[in-house]
Amino acid sequence: MSDPATPPAHTAALVLADGTVFRGRGVGARGRRVGEVCFNTAITGYQEILTDPSYAGQIITFTFPHVGNVGTNEDDVETTTPAARGLVLRADITEPSNFRATQGLDAWLESHDLVGIAGVDTRRLTRTLRDSGAQAGALEHGAAGTLDIAGLRAEAEAWPGLEGMDLAREVSCRQTYAWDQTRWTPGAGYGVQAEPKYHVVAVDYGAKRNILRCLASAGCRVTVVPATATAEDVLRHEPDGVFLSNGPGDPAATGAYAVPVIREVLASGVPLFGICLGHQMLALALGARTEKMLFGHRGANHPVKDLATGKVEITCQNHGFVVTADSLPAGVKATHVSLFDGSLEGIEVEGKPVFSVQYHPEASPGPQDSHYLFERFIGLIDAHA
Repeated sequence: MSDPATPPAHTAALVLADGTVFRGRGVGARGRRVGEVCFNTAITGYQEILTDPSYAGQIITFTFPHVGNVGTNEDDVETTTPAARGLVLRADITEPSNFRATQGLDAWLESHDLVGIAGVDTRRLTRTLRDSGAQAGALEHGAAGTLDIAGLRAEAEAWPGLEGMDLAREVSCRQTYAWDQTRWTPGAGYGVQAEPKYHVVAVDYGAKRNILRCLASAGCRVTVVPATATAEDVLRHEPDGVFLSNGPGDPAATGAYAVPVIREVLASGVPLFGICLGHQMLALALGARTEKMLFGHRGANHPVKDLATGKVEITCQNHGFVVTADSLPAGVKATHVSLFDGSLEGIEVEGKPVFSVQYHPEASPGPQDSHYLFERFIGLIDAHA
């Protein structure tokens, strides 16, 4: 049943589970998508955001109004197949104006089957999510006069939400593979790590490519294993260090099979570093708890304080769950906190080469303040060798 209140020029609509309707112009692929609606405050890096596997199951609202102005290219993707459900924009996508662009954003979205809507009052939508919390939404890009608002609301209301949902299996690699590509530099592009000093096994819960590049740039030969890898699968490679990657979904759900593995890796004594979902599941393995946040942290401008040095880092973040600080067991201490809301952003195990952070130090996109964490990991491996 079409919606008579939708103006003829509008070819898309986003309907939240609470019945709020946002109408606009469709961009990208046509179709209908359902997921958790969230917002990201970054002003650059939309291609990296859209291809971050941690956005599986989510419809991304960009608070920055001008998205698409620098186009897209083959270098700035974090995974081959985007896992995000869709996107919401304020302004229409314009022709790209950047020397690195090889394709416009609209065509790129269509080629990756990503559904979007433009012309939305994203300030109003963001305020709704900020005040009421993240909620399910249904997004449709169709033909003018065919949008089924009632049907969209019904689908949004029926969507179960991210709590209890294990999405790491969906975005993880299926087979073990080697990684040696290093970080991008102007004029040269990506490099190759030809003389690695150490061997790191990365458990892929939805790993961003630039995290793997940072490990390679730090002097590591990287072996990537699936999220469902056993401790034997990880340790048989005789790694100098183990890395737990970022990823989507509820850490408690993924932890049902990942936590026992992490505990065995911890018992082996090998240095261990976790980021985002990897941080949350490390905390679970150590005996802490996680919980769903009201609207999460997503953006490239989040201030985090290092409790050891007192320094403040501007960080890139993308998470809707958090480790509760008061659940940390004895021997595990907080190392970083958010200066936005005081939430826990990092932990370490006292006397052991084990630490993790909630944010994304690979800075893709985002500031590079936290690149030092990869060197810290290498330092722990060095000391343990």
